[in-house]
Formats: sequence, C-alpha cells, structure tokens
Amino acid sequence: QVQLVESGGGLVQAGGSLRLSCAVSGTFRSIQTMAWYRHTPGLQRVLVATISRSGRTTYGDSVQGRFTISRDNTKNTVELQMDSLKPEDTDLYYCNADIEVGVRHYIAYWGQGTQVNVSS
Repeated sequence: QVQLVESGGGLVQAGGSLRLSCAVSGTFRSIQTMAWYRHTPGLQRVLVATISRSGRTTYGDSVQGRFTISRDNTKNTVELQMDSLKPEDTDLYYCNADIEVGVRHYIAYWGQGTQVNVSS
C-alpha cells in the first residue's frame, strides 16, 4: 500500500558529490519525519540525517557539514545532497519515513536501499 523508492546512488570519486532521492507513493494520510540511514551488511545501521514535517533537520556527526537533507511535501519526496564525499561514506543508503496510514495510525516504512560507492 505504501512504498518508498530510492534513486541516485552510484560511484563517485572522493571529494565529489551525489544526490539521493526517495519518493513515497501509495495510500496514506500524511508523512511525518523522514530520514536517511546507511547500513553495511553485517555492521551497525547508522543514522545519516532526519527531517521533520516542518523542515527541522538533524545530522549524524560523520556527515555534519557535508550532507544536506531536504523534502518536498507537495511531491512526497526527500532528498539527500552529499558533498565532499569520502571513501568511508561508501554504504547502502536507506530512506525511512513515518507515515500516517490511517487516523492516528503511524507506520515506519523503508526503501529498498541504494548503493553509494566512493573511490579514493
């Protein structure tokens, strides 16, 4: 009923930039907080950035000052602009959203993940 589809991943050289996007589709009443996580299989999932419905943002320490999260509430999308990329940014990036699927009924949804590879 609700899907999050990510795109924009790929290979980029260190110091370069990449822009990830995530589109929410389906039947729902509203989208609350949206976020980006990164997760290497077998390792701990790491919070990259969050953005509230009103546009308040938070960032993980490792990406502070380099990444920017944004959203378009008219398009139901969230973006992650990644600048000054480092090899350690290489990971699977996942979009997350807290979605109101019914009256005061909220469910967290995840995208399928998009791969980001940063070469030295």
